[in-house]
Amino acid sequence: MTNNERVNLYDLAPAQLQATLSEIVSPPFRVKQIAEWMHSRGVDSFDAMSNLPKELRAHLAERYTLEFPQVVERTPPASDGSQKYLFVLGDGNRIESVYMPMRDRTSVCLSSQAGCAVGCTFCVTGFFGAGRNLTPSEMLGQFFTVQREHQVPFEMMNAVFMGMGEPLLNFDHLVTTLDILYMNIAAKRITVSTSGIIPGVDALAKLERRPNLAVSINAPDRKRREEIMPITKKYPLDELIAALRRYPTEKGREITIEYVLLAGYNDSKADAVALARLIRGLSAKVNAIPFNEDPNLPRWMQRPDDEAIDAFADALVRNGAHVTVRRSKGREIAAACGQLRGKTERKRPQRRVNGAVRVEPAEIERDLMYGERR
Repeated sequence: MTNNERVNLYDLAPAQLQATLSEIVSPPFRVKQIAEWMHSRGVDSFDAMSNLPKELRAHLAERYTLEFPQVVERTPPASDGSQKYLFVLGDGNRIESVYMPMRDRTSVCLSSQAGCAVGCTFCVTGFFGAGRNLTPSEMLGQFFTVQREHQVPFEMMNAVFMGMGEPLLNFDHLVTTLDILYMNIAAKRITVSTSGIIPGVDALAKLERRPNLAVSINAPDRKRREEIMPITKKYPLDELIAALRRYPTEKGREITIEYVLLAGYNDSKADAVALARLIRGLSAKVNAIPFNEDPNLPRWMQRPDDEAIDAFADALVRNGAHVTVRRSKGREIAAACGQLRGKTERKRPQRRVNGAVRVEPAEIERDLMYGERR
């Protein structure tokens, strides 16, 4: 049986794994041991399961695999410790993850698709065009590989789906991945970022356990949002805001409104006032993200200067919004979504494909707070 024919056990939801292994593994406690090696230790080989009989390990390897994506490049750590990983999948596709250490926690930014069909004009990943959905094993492989290399305790880890692709267009595989991550990480330490796929937001709202939700807005009006995020023509801004108003948020948790600041386009004080009005009444905070320039992106797109960034944030605060400004982690290592892959592949499609993606995905959470939490 070849690797392509064997089932990757990491692609199975916990209940499916139990049912699958129970058919061939006995006594029953061995099934629990296998699940613990996988979900609590993230091993990628049956040989690593040292408390299993050798014969059982060989039998499992004949029928199943635990294969993860392979690391083909790691950037040298940046001055803040951030490090970017480039993985190759079994079919040759390449994806990215980012390790971002902080004083009291560590975040790992994960990709959910190999490319993106969404087409946001400010996102490098869109230049590679559409890519297939990642399987749970390919998403979990990114997480466990980075966690194992850096030996970070699970209780100090955050997982953020802000890498390549649109997570809510890979919903079923995302849910399986979340269910396995929840075994080690609380839901409040996992964030899913979306360009605003309304059916996906509504489906996420129905889950018994929900991660944090981050939504790319990027303009306070429908016209400009659709100019830079073409897929939002299918998911209009007013309908998205309505979906966010009905989205359940637990006590102490907020929806993050992601807003990429483009100099002279959406960064004025008037834009800040309009954005504050748009989200008024939501349990939400704004994460203002100064644009991360890249030679693959349109030349007119530039990062605002610090004075404009601060003025935008101050205007939001004065109008009742809770605001953070992302001071980019990982700029030295090309940490924004698609940048490392862009450097290695040098691929630029002739036209972008309509669809939706997120913002500056991989520069996470070293934010400067403006104002007080309401």
